[in-house]
Amino acid sequence: MSILIIGSVALDSVETPAGKIEGGLGGSAVYASLSASYFYSDTRIVAVVGTDFPKEHLELLEKHSVNVDGIQIKQGRTFRWSGTYGKDFGEATTLRTQLNVFATFHPEIPENYKDSEYVFLANIDPDLQLEVLEQVKKPKLVIGDTMNFWISGKRNELLKTLKKVDLLIINDAEARQLAETNNTIEAAKIILTLGPKILIIKKGGDGAMLITKDSYFFAPAYPLTTIQDPTGAGDTFAGGVVGYIAKNDNIEDAILRKAVVYGGVMASYNVEKFSVGRLQELKQEEIEKRFEDFKKMTTF
Repeated sequence: MSILIIGSVALDSVETPAGKIEGGLGGSAVYASLSASYFYSDTRIVAVVGTDFPKEHLELLEKHSVNVDGIQIKQGRTFRWSGTYGKDFGEATTLRTQLNVFATFHPEIPENYKDSEYVFLANIDPDLQLEVLEQVKKPKLVIGDTMNFWISGKRNELLKTLKKVDLLIINDAEARQLAETNNTIEAAKIILTLGPKILIIKKGGDGAMLITKDSYFFAPAYPLTTIQDPTGAGDTFAGGVVGYIAKNDNIEDAILRKAVVYGGVMASYNVEKFSVGRLQELKQEEIEKRFEDFKKMTTF
């Protein structure tokens, strides 16, 4: 089995009540691939960076068995984002977005990536997501992500992409916006008619929901006393979900439920340090310990 992840690679400057970081490694593809790598070793990434991108960041990905052959290095500066979080660590306030080389990015799937069985389309332009699907062969499962910007600005293109997506991962507000309803459960039912057979709705500090036409499952968020930086938590969650599914090569209900919990485990670790500080040092026994904690919390 192999996992192909397409998204952004960025240098983030973030300030939270716990401190700040300048030019830290970030981007949807980075968080998702590092998270997935703890479950499955054949993880491949497609993205673009500038000539200013630190070599040690590529080495970090490779150290975690992430294949970086698909990362294009273009003349110019890497995508940069800066933002702040308030006292409740809720939604980030964006201060500056500099697309740089990411503005003209078109995914080029290396020949040895085209047979990838699991494809995760992280949060990028739905036109680019379609470009990826036109280049890969016959993946077993296509997992998609999106955001409010694309839902409102490129709705028709997004709807075309969704027809080719098997599993969609979005947050609560995005689900309601996409389905054009104020009720989350009604939104889920509508989205399941747009193409995806499986829907995972992230609810931030309230956990996540798994919805199919036959079942509902809810997993709470892990209770934390230490939070430093929520950046990338959603992408880390998605990477955990994709990684666990690929590891088991199965999408039966029991596997999907565990995948949601493992996604929550990975996201809970991600927020404990700035950038990928926690993800890069995780131990497998820590992941399993927190998974067992989840089981104890939710068994009755």
